[in-house]
Amino acid sequence: MSRSPRSNVRRLALGRLLSVTGGAAAFTALNFTVWDRTHSPFMQALSLLLTFGVAGLIGPFAGALGDRLDRRTVLIWSEAISCVFFTAMVFVHSPLALILLAFASAIAELPFLSASRAAIPNLVDDPEDISWANSLVTLGVHAGIAIGPVIGGLLLALTDVSWVFGVNAVSFVISLLLTISVRGRFQEERGAEHEEHAGITAGIVYLWREPVLRRLSIAWFVFVVGMGMGMVADAPLAEDFGWGPMGYGLLIACWGLGSTVGAGVGRWMTARTEPVWMVFGAFGIALAAFGVGFAPVFPFVLGALLAMGVCDGLTIVSENGMLQRRTPDAVRSRAMAAFEAVLSFGLAVAYVAAGPVLTVMAPQSVYLLGGAGAALAALILVPLLQLRHEPDVGSAPDLDAEAKIADEMMYPPAS
Repeated sequence: MSRSPRSNVRRLALGRLLSVTGGAAAFTALNFTVWDRTHSPFMQALSLLLTFGVAGLIGPFAGALGDRLDRRTVLIWSEAISCVFFTAMVFVHSPLALILLAFASAIAELPFLSASRAAIPNLVDDPEDISWANSLVTLGVHAGIAIGPVIGGLLLALTDVSWVFGVNAVSFVISLLLTISVRGRFQEERGAEHEEHAGITAGIVYLWREPVLRRLSIAWFVFVVGMGMGMVADAPLAEDFGWGPMGYGLLIACWGLGSTVGAGVGRWMTARTEPVWMVFGAFGIALAAFGVGFAPVFPFVLGALLAMGVCDGLTIVSENGMLQRRTPDAVRSRAMAAFEAVLSFGLAVAYVAAGPVLTVMAPQSVYLLGGAGAALAALILVPLLQLRHEPDVGSAPDLDAEAKIADEMMYPPAS
């Protein structure tokens, strides 16, 4: 028995809220524990690289599962396997072993991320509801990011890190049950169009051929290379201001709270306004990063991270909508995974660079570098503003026609 499209999206969003809350608590505890036990920028960067940067290596393979197999089945198994690895972390104490188990859980979760995003246009049926659905799911994700670090910081201060991992495992069990309860259409019938986009690399090829998505990918690669170093600097930043693990949790929580607000505002986006919000959000993130870099006191840092989160929430909703509307269902999961792979490769570059950079620069100075990267990304995105005059984009565009329109808009012929 199928449920109403909006009910299915709400269940998916609630599951994301619970699992991300637990995951954010766990990763906050993990990253601060690694820093506290080793005080090694290399180990801190390795922890972030193998958790947040993992998709750059295997994302396209994970995305292929969402296009080849039943997406609902992929979601269920992905969450179940992730839960097993999170449970194992309860019984492990070595920083390196914890990092490796977190790495395994991140790999297991990758198919869920691309398949769930690819399924949104199918679950809602009406293209007019795509922004609403993306907003609701993103709101769940970022509300979890806002709440999770506070829970992780409190539990880490009051108990042992194993308790944080245990809470995370329970959250994944509940999220898994919610995913099982979703009964809707997760993909279209797979026919000739599916064969047209055959192969693991089809998502990468599609991103490169579609000019709007190509520009989006290049801009966000530049963005994450700059801002990714700030993620490595967060724990040392909290320590420099004398706020310790609670301060580290508050940094992530403020960003998460802001991004929840931004995601909520995103429900009123349309195909025409998504590019406008994307550019606005990118410039806002750059300004907020400069605010962190020049902050005289820690509360000012928290305020800047809050503003950064609002802008980030707006960009994520608009990014998802643009990707979903411009990608056929047959290749959508692989395109989503390919886009995440681009971002994760940028994060990997940032994390590798952050270790040496933090040995010669203060954490606030690293945020200034991130702000410069975000500003450059925003400038790359500016030509997308012309797309607000484009006819409404459906969920399965004609690539050649869309490419011609977008190229003419962004690169008008010389008179």
